[in-house]
Amino acid sequence: MADASDAAGAPRPLWHGRAIALVGILLVAANLRTAVAALSPIFAEIRTEFPVSSIGVGLLGMLPPVCFAVFGLVAPAFTRRFSLESVLLAALGVMLAGHLVRALAGSFPVLALGSAITFAGMGVGNVLLPPLVKRYFPDRIGLVTALYATVMSVSTLLPPLIAVPVADAAGWHVSVGMWALVSLLAVLPWLRIIVTHRPAHPGNDVEVEEAQPALVGRVWHSALAWAMAVVFAVSSLNAYAMFAWLPQLLHDVAGTPPAEAGALLSVYAAMGIPAGLLVPLLAARMRNVAVVIYAAVAFFVVGYLGLILVPSTATWLWVTLAGLGPLLFPLCLVLINKRTRTHEGSVALSGFTQGLGYTLGALGPFVVGLLHQLTESWTAALIFLTATALAAAAAGAVVARPHYLEDR
Repeated sequence: MADASDAAGAPRPLWHGRAIALVGILLVAANLRTAVAALSPIFAEIRTEFPVSSIGVGLLGMLPPVCFAVFGLVAPAFTRRFSLESVLLAALGVMLAGHLVRALAGSFPVLALGSAITFAGMGVGNVLLPPLVKRYFPDRIGLVTALYATVMSVSTLLPPLIAVPVADAAGWHVSVGMWALVSLLAVLPWLRIIVTHRPAHPGNDVEVEEAQPALVGRVWHSALAWAMAVVFAVSSLNAYAMFAWLPQLLHDVAGTPPAEAGALLSVYAAMGIPAGLLVPLLAARMRNVAVVIYAAVAFFVVGYLGLILVPSTATWLWVTLAGLGPLLFPLCLVLINKRTRTHEGSVALSGFTQGLGYTLGALGPFVVGLLHQLTESWTAALIFLTATALAAAAAGAVVARPHYLEDR
C-alpha cells in the first residue's frame, strides 16, 4: 500500500488505495477500551469462584492508566527497528494473549496478570494510532480521527451492556474472553498490509519510524508537549475517576438507586460519542482551538458545581455536562498530528502526551477515593476535580497556538 503522505495537500477519496488501512485503524480502535469496561460489571460472578478484595478491585481499576502510561512512554522506542505496522501487529498479539489469560484465570493474580498484559498492548496501540492516521490519511486527519475516536467510545459502552447477560448464560470466563475475537479480527488487515505491501522500515530508503534522539530530547523541553500532556492528563484523570466512583457518588449525594446510577454512568460514557465524532472535525478546520478547550473546562466546572450544590436536581444534566468535559481526549488525538510536521514528530509527541498524561490520569481514582475517605464527603473530591479542569484552561493557551513540535 502506498504511503498517503504525498496527498497531504490534495484530499482524495477516503477509500482510494487505502481502504484496508482504514478498516485496520477502526478495528484497532475497537480494541482499545473493551478490556477496561468488560470486567467491573461481573465482579459478583468472579467472586463466587475466587475472592477479590476491594483493594484488588482498586488495583484493577488503576491498571489501565498505569499500563497506558508506561507503554505510551516506551512505545516510540519499539519503532526504532520496526515499522509502525509491525509494532502495532505485535501489540494486537499481546492484547489477544492477555484476553486469553484473563479468560483462563483461576485466581486473582492470574486475572491481574492477564489484565496487565492486555492493557500493555492497548497502551502501545493508543500511541501508534495517531501517527498511523498521519501516515495513511494526512489529507483526512480530522475525519479519520473522528471515526476512530467514535469507535473507541462505542467500544467503551458495549462491554458493560452485554457482559452480565453473557456471563449469566455462559459463565464469566466466556464473558471476559470473547473480546479476544475482536483482537483477532484487527490482526487480519495489518497482517495483510505487512505481507502484501511491505511497509516502511529503517532498512529501506524511507523515513525511519522512530523520532530521532534530538527530537525525543526536544519533546521533553517543549512547552507544547508539556501543555498537551497536561490537557490529556486532565481528560484522563477526570474520566477514570468518574468511571471508578460516579455510581457511589450519585448514590451518596443524590440518593440515586444503584440501577439508575449505573444508567447515568452509561450516559456519562455516551457523551464520548458525539465528542469523538465532532471535535476532531472541528479542530482540524480551526486555526485556534482555544474555544474548544475552554468549552470542555466549562462543561467540567458546571457539571461538578451542579453535583456539589444541587445534586438531587437535574442530576442527569450535571452528569451529562461532566461527561462532555473529556472531549479534550479526541481533541488531543487530532492535535498530535496537527502540531507535528513529520511521522517521527507524531510518534514522539503521541508517546510523550499519552505516556505522561496517563501517568497523571492514574492518580484520579486514587486521589478521589482518598479525599472521600478522609472527609467522609464528596465535596472535596469534586473541588479537586474542578481544580484539575482549570489547569487544562491554562495549558490550553499554549496548545491553542498554531505551532509545531519540530520548530525551534
